[in-house]
Amino acid sequence: MKLLLKGGRVIDPANGIDKTADVLIENGKIEQVSKNIQADNAVQVIDVSGKIVTPGLIDMHTHMREPGQEAKEDFASGSRAAAAGGYTTIATMPNTKPVVDKAILIDGLKQRAREDAVVNIEIIGALTKEQKGEELAEVGDMCQSGAVAFSDDGHYVQNSRVLLNGLDYLRTFDKIIISHAEETALVEDGVMNEGKRSAMLGMKGRPTVAEDIAVMRDILLAEYADAPIHIAHISSKNAVELVRQAKKRGVKVTSEVTPHNLTMTEDMVDMADSSTKVNPPLRTAEDVKAMQEGLIDGTIDAIVTDHAAHAEEEKDREFRYAPSGFPGLETAVGVLLTDLYHEGKIDLPLLVEKMTSSPAKVFKLNKGTLSKNAPADVTVIDTEAEWIVEKEKFYTMGAHSPFIGRKLRGKPIMTIVDGRIIMQNGIIID
Repeated sequence: MKLLLKGGRVIDPANGIDKTADVLIENGKIEQVSKNIQADNAVQVIDVSGKIVTPGLIDMHTHMREPGQEAKEDFASGSRAAAAGGYTTIATMPNTKPVVDKAILIDGLKQRAREDAVVNIEIIGALTKEQKGEELAEVGDMCQSGAVAFSDDGHYVQNSRVLLNGLDYLRTFDKIIISHAEETALVEDGVMNEGKRSAMLGMKGRPTVAEDIAVMRDILLAEYADAPIHIAHISSKNAVELVRQAKKRGVKVTSEVTPHNLTMTEDMVDMADSSTKVNPPLRTAEDVKAMQEGLIDGTIDAIVTDHAAHAEEEKDREFRYAPSGFPGLETAVGVLLTDLYHEGKIDLPLLVEKMTSSPAKVFKLNKGTLSKNAPADVTVIDTEAEWIVEKEKFYTMGAHSPFIGRKLRGKPIMTIVDGRIIMQNGIIID
């Protein structure tokens, strides 16, 4: 099958491309990116003039809930939500039931992804057995089965010796550890950012110093082991500065940030709307500004959604008792374009880089580029399309989002995976 995307603004940060061009796809691979490609009769031609054409978007931090929590989300629904949001590759975290801490589970999930998913799903294995933080899981075997990275996401690895052993061991497999960096004793039972607003609302807080301490410890261990560490969903101004200084002295540390921690503050926390309960929590305007600055100067390497769907009855509870997180795959591009790009805070090529080539580099994926013979994973974006976020139109099972009812400007209009159109104008094509 041949597909020709004509006349779009092609942004391919991996190759330093930002120009009006055509993209020719053949047999599931990128064949050519250049101006005025001539089509033969066998080619399906699609006019994308006035639109943005990028490598397929990558999200290396999602919760697809398999195995054991399919009432919240599964590979079928979650991958369709990803495609609707312009994503062609996602990675799913291991804090499921059971925890993904064995090679046989990696094998099974990869098979499930092949059968049910419409986008590429990478599997992240647990670093420790049952994510208890006491001893390493079968990380070597999971590497052999294709785990892309390792994390105890949702849990901080308190035991420094265990984390150091993991850093030493996984370095030999060229795999990275993703750290959920929060000093547990300082955040216990906290439900929002600790500060004046939490005091005003009478809610127990999660202080930024809990993140700062954990990030510093993990950086020091990675530096000592000369091994890579990736800081998940960074949210604190001081944590960003710690990563910035560590990078300057050569530590192999990378980090990621979510759209909500890039654009929303603690002032938006609504006790009547548990969708604003996230972990790490929404922070101060000063922290949000630091996230944006960290993205611009390269301290923060990737944008992730931390997509976390919950069953209706779980999330529709009093704020303090509701689980943290909300589904973010279908709203991420719209929120980033509306609140960052159209506000002149971050330019488009940088946003594309942080959602394509940069995460591909961190996690060593053969993705995130429109190079010749690369997998034909492509996203087409209309930066001017205006739309209202409606939960009835979500493909995810999760119905709670702080963006429901918002008018956004900009959205993906086509998602191509391995040369096949999966989503067009918001509709999934199975």
